[in-house]
Amino acid sequence: MSDIYVYQVPLPMTVKEMVSPGCDDDFTIYINERLSDRRKLEAYQHALRHCNGDFALEDVQEIEKKAHGR
Repeated sequence: MSDIYVYQVPLPMTVKEMVSPGCDDDFTIYINERLSDRRKLEAYQHALRHCNGDFALEDVQEIEKKAHGR
């Protein structure tokens, strides 16, 4: 099982979250601290969907389609 580290950080309002892969299949999720609690949870759930093999893909559009179940 991968470890997932989550931090709330100041990000531009156009960025809800970011995911960074680390060593040993670990991930770091950065959530925009300026979001409401509900939006933070949504951003976290969205970021978690990216922790399932997305970083092996190269096309951002394909990554987002996969994350949104399209």
